[in-house]
Amino acid sequence: MPGGSGSSSRAGVRVVVVGDRGTGKSSLISAAATESVPEKVPPVHPPTRLPPDFYPDRVPVTIIDTSSSLEHRVKLNEELKRADAVVLTYACNQPITLSRLSSYWLPEFRHLEVKVPVIVAGCKLDLRGENHATSLEEVMGPIMQQFREIETCVECSATTMIQVPDVFYYAQKAVLHPTAPLFDHDEQTLKPRCVRALKRIFILCDHDMDGALSDAELNEFQVKCFNAPLQPAEIVGVKRVVQEKQPDGVNDLGLTLNGFLFLHALFIEKGRLETTWAVLRKFGYGDDLELRDDFLPVPTKHAPDQSAELASEAVEFLHGIFGLYDIDNDGAVRPAELEDLFLTAPESPWDESPYKDAAETTAMGNLTLNSFLSKWALMTLLDPRRSLANLIYIGYSGDPAALLRVTRRRSADRKKQRSERNVYRCFVFGPKKAGKSALLNSFLGRPFAENYTPTTGEQYAVNVVDQIGGIKKTLVLQEIPEERVKKVLSNKEALAACDVAVFVYDSSEEYSWKRTKEQLMEVARLGEDSGYGVPCLLIAAKDDLKPYTIAVQDSARVSQELGIEPPIPVSMKIGDPNNVFSRIIKTAEQPHLNIPETETGRNRKRYRHLISSSLVFVSVGAAVAVVGLAAYRAYAARRNTSG
Repeated sequence: MPGGSGSSSRAGVRVVVVGDRGTGKSSLISAAATESVPEKVPPVHPPTRLPPDFYPDRVPVTIIDTSSSLEHRVKLNEELKRADAVVLTYACNQPITLSRLSSYWLPEFRHLEVKVPVIVAGCKLDLRGENHATSLEEVMGPIMQQFREIETCVECSATTMIQVPDVFYYAQKAVLHPTAPLFDHDEQTLKPRCVRALKRIFILCDHDMDGALSDAELNEFQVKCFNAPLQPAEIVGVKRVVQEKQPDGVNDLGLTLNGFLFLHALFIEKGRLETTWAVLRKFGYGDDLELRDDFLPVPTKHAPDQSAELASEAVEFLHGIFGLYDIDNDGAVRPAELEDLFLTAPESPWDESPYKDAAETTAMGNLTLNSFLSKWALMTLLDPRRSLANLIYIGYSGDPAALLRVTRRRSADRKKQRSERNVYRCFVFGPKKAGKSALLNSFLGRPFAENYTPTTGEQYAVNVVDQIGGIKKTLVLQEIPEERVKKVLSNKEALAACDVAVFVYDSSEEYSWKRTKEQLMEVARLGEDSGYGVPCLLIAAKDDLKPYTIAVQDSARVSQELGIEPPIPVSMKIGDPNNVFSRIIKTAEQPHLNIPETETGRNRKRYRHLISSSLVFVSVGAAVAVVGLAAYRAYAARRNTSG
């Protein structure tokens, strides 16, 4: 598998040269730029650009010289923060400048949080005396062990032109083909993300799915990545190298996954990172070992009140994937099987919030098909790009543009008095201890918890709700903690992403209703002001307790005044949700109803109606006048004719 240089989408590489005064920074730059021994060198070299054809990757390099004097320290720090790579110089004939690398410069880079590859350049090699003839490995080994950001060390001489171009070649290479994402030097192994990406590539290239790359598949892979076929002798050579070092890397069918991974680890260890990067980039990976944007046709241009959903193509694919991983055919996949599903993704996307506990699980912690599809629906709603990428990671090989669809605008749904979304997003408002979390837990079939645990951070619950006629809709409940309400509603477009807002309050407690009413009025006002009015429902929780009479009366009055349904009494403790989730879906499907209207909003509407009526009256009057004038002119013309 001979390598080629991996293409990169970078327009250029910015290399900043730093080091102690007199270590040969400017001479090094002059020698590289002119490809000749410098005669007269300025104290600080102006920015220098090496043309694209200077190195095989055909990406231009801009070299920035710096002064190490104190008065230029601010400028130096600014340049370091803009650098793609740093060349750090010392003078081979001045041991003090070598010790300054670890005593000052490298700790200073860390202090400034300069997180780019560092190339150490030992300049003035021609001036080093015989008494300093220590091997570079011996000198730099301990420093490189301590400072892993050092990519390479090179000794050079601007006077004799020894290894001058190599310094900036290694700097460019460290940026275009970085080691850090691929290889762990401490462990001497490929990093997990690299293994996962290469495993996906191996599976894609194993067309007959026999767990090995045959000679024909290896050759096809080589042509795809490097535009050149492998000769039969080369294939034999590759397999022999693998078999010697990794016996299970080759079998009767061809190169196994272990062999494929071993080959790439070998390339990296031998400094041939461009080979592995060429493969990764050909299959769509960026420097973070995630699929690049040009491989992910995510619908980006849509209004705030639109959202992304899985298209039927994606749902069908996920049905097939679920069946594949439900090995025992019990209608559920185990956590270990889910881990296997995402072994070709950078990591499992559902290991962290908000996805981790957002869907219903069986007593054994397994996911049913509904819960599996619900998690995908939630990820598509919150992060369409990530959802699309993961569909591709787990094996979708068709046109990715067919996987997601953008919904109709919610404002259009209200005008048409019907929503045809498959996924509805519901904001759950309410004061502390009102029962918001209990509502979410009930939705996921979890038992009622007697002990109160305040919600911190984002909390979601997603599930499929069966409607009349066997129609299934997915409902996403998003809990908004009381302390976050002000922040959420400070954004004028906050309600654009919401299909229904529910307001949960403790029906036995005065304060709970009072705070809920305030939140309801805030949402109503924001909806009127922003034009993103949403249907609202009141949920009178803790119906098993003695009701607070004034709250019962006031809530009925408020809902009537705002033009929304009366509160829905529920008790999660005794397991009586009162069909609340179906009612939320029904409210979302009829988005023109249950939108609260304040007195101010009604007055505004009346005023607009009055103005439009006046305009109609004026325009009708104007039309009558025009018709009358035309009739008069016709009459006058006839009279003149007859006269």
